[in-house]
Amino acid sequence: MNIAKKRYSDNKLTKRLERNTAQAIIDFNMIDEGDRVMVCLSGGKDSFTLLDILMALQKRAPVRFELLAVNMDQKQPGFPQHVLPEYARQIGVPFHVIEQDTYSVVKRLIPEGKTTCSLCSRMRRGALYRFAAENGITRIALGHHRDDIIETLFLNLFYGGRIKAMPPKLLSDGGEHVVIRPLAYCSEQDIARYATTRAFPIIPCDLCGSQPNLQRQAIKEMLTQWKKNHPGRIENIFRAIGSVTPSHLADHELFDFINLKSPGEEPGEEHGEEQPWIEENSSRPQALQDSPEQLAS
Repeated sequence: MNIAKKRYSDNKLTKRLERNTAQAIIDFNMIDEGDRVMVCLSGGKDSFTLLDILMALQKRAPVRFELLAVNMDQKQPGFPQHVLPEYARQIGVPFHVIEQDTYSVVKRLIPEGKTTCSLCSRMRRGALYRFAAENGITRIALGHHRDDIIETLFLNLFYGGRIKAMPPKLLSDGGEHVVIRPLAYCSEQDIARYATTRAFPIIPCDLCGSQPNLQRQAIKEMLTQWKKNHPGRIENIFRAIGSVTPSHLADHELFDFINLKSPGEEPGEEHGEEQPWIEENSSRPQALQDSPEQLAS
């Protein structure tokens, strides 16, 4: 590819990422006037891209907002501590390091060969939430993209028995923090290309990201085959996540099946009268019992 074609291709990629990110921000009202947005900068391609795109959008956004890049130093041996501060100074973004030795805790509590991701992410999330509360942060921005969201859907479906993905915007369990994922409409393929083009100083994660036999890696390989053999399938799956019909599923807490009647139907006995359909102390129906994966977790 000659220089002119490469420049055109790179520019087209940048515009697509910026457009998709801006659209996600609009669709889910992710950033408001005066927000202090904390970008969690891990050193991976996704968080570098997130910060870069948000900085570009900040210059022309219809609302004013601040950006603060934050990295969590987990005291992982060999982590190049100079890389991210130097990068932040180079691009002129405020930067802070949160120091917490989660590495030793994970290594002490998780047996060798077992997945460390869950415990590591919980401790990291707790530290980030504390920092946000102490520093007036109104939005916590994470670098998860469209492929992460789809992978999470299948992880929950295959291994957890739930239809649940990763929302572009959520309120933390404690109700104190709004977490946003501005790259929700962006593909991992585009982000990887963009990171290469921008020559970000990528820092590999040797604690969890490189572990073999992860369930997420199996899902990723499945989706990769689908992309290759069935063009458009991944896009359809993502559209489906945003187009849910509760009345055509089977969650009686999400949709009121109990009181669903035809317009001319006479009101019947109230639900839950003395004559039960199921005897007391009977076992749960087989179809609703926990899966082997749930029991083993």
